[in-house]
Amino acid sequence: MAQHLEILVEELSMESALRLIVPKMIGDATFAVYPHQCKSDLLKSLPNRLRGYAAWLPADWRIIVIVDRDDDDCRKLKGVLERAAATAGLKTRKAAGNAIHVVNRLAIEELEAWFFGDWDAVKAAYPKVPASIPEKQGYRDPDAIQGGTWEALEKVLKRHGYFQTGLRKIEAARSIALHMDPERNRSRSFRVFRDAILEAIKD
Repeated sequence: MAQHLEILVEELSMESALRLIVPKMIGDATFAVYPHQCKSDLLKSLPNRLRGYAAWLPADWRIIVIVDRDDDDCRKLKGVLERAAATAGLKTRKAAGNAIHVVNRLAIEELEAWFFGDWDAVKAAYPKVPASIPEKQGYRDPDAIQGGTWEALEKVLKRHGYFQTGLRKIEAARSIALHMDPERNRSRSFRVFRDAILEAIKD
């Protein structure tokens, strides 16, 4: 069973959200979140970082890597992450009874898809937004929102009186994540992430 998670993410808004979401899932385990400047910065630094971990990683620690898919091919992007771990000598899939070291997960589109997946949390943070948003055309599948999920979230919030000068992503991430319930999220990519966290903790 893992006692600590090292979570590598692209940017500060994901870090801000995870600092509030992860404790709701991991019980007494500990965790740390390390943001990067952007996706390319994370991907560039990942091979060296994983080699560093391989030299000293305790048996009851796990590494979680989260990147946005954006417009990348999912399989190719996942392959980049898997190869970086394999080259470092770290296991990403359980085999022959051995524990995994690294869990790679893609946030389909962007972090904000996870917010659309828990609209109750958005409404708790920003009460003037309609509860009916998830029922509207174009918002029913949080991972398939067209035109960028952060742009879509900004548009909805602006329309109802919030962030008139533009979405402050870190502020919004903290405000919404505070109210998120990992068990009710409709975003498939969030559920995959949640299940990966739970599997890592139990492994």
